[in-house]
Amino acid sequence: MIHARLQDASAYRGIHPRLDKALELLTPDYLATVTTQRRELEGRDLFVTRYEYETVPEAETFFEAHRAYVDIQLLTQGRERVAISPAETLEEFEQHGDFWGYHGENQQCLVLKPGDFLVVFPGEGHRLKIAVDGPEAVSKVVFKIRVKED
Repeated sequence: MIHARLQDASAYRGIHPRLDKALELLTPDYLATVTTQRRELEGRDLFVTRYEYETVPEAETFFEAHRAYVDIQLLTQGRERVAISPAETLEEFEQHGDFWGYHGENQQCLVLKPGDFLVVFPGEGHRLKIAVDGPEAVSKVVFKIRVKED
């Protein structure tokens, strides 16, 4: 997991070529062009989408993890609490494609706010959409980067 500020994105280059390409796009000008329609940058190997929703109480959320994809999640509006736990410590309840859904205990929590980004790697369970002080409108840009064959 990487939790950092937008202006520090270049410090994390060199992990994977497609991750580097996504990190280069973490600029205010590019992020402003991302819509709620999936935009393929390298087909299913690298794509980006904007999500807009309202945060909810933690009890209404669950963990997700991936095996082939890295996520970059960047808030452009609102605040969201995120919990992180290794997938192997969680109880699986659903799987389709590269999505695994889990229930379990939080091992770490952080708050994302505009200008923050979070990189979660395969096997890192992440619980999203958690309200900080109550429901809040969120706008988030998510890059999906395939780093392993599924």
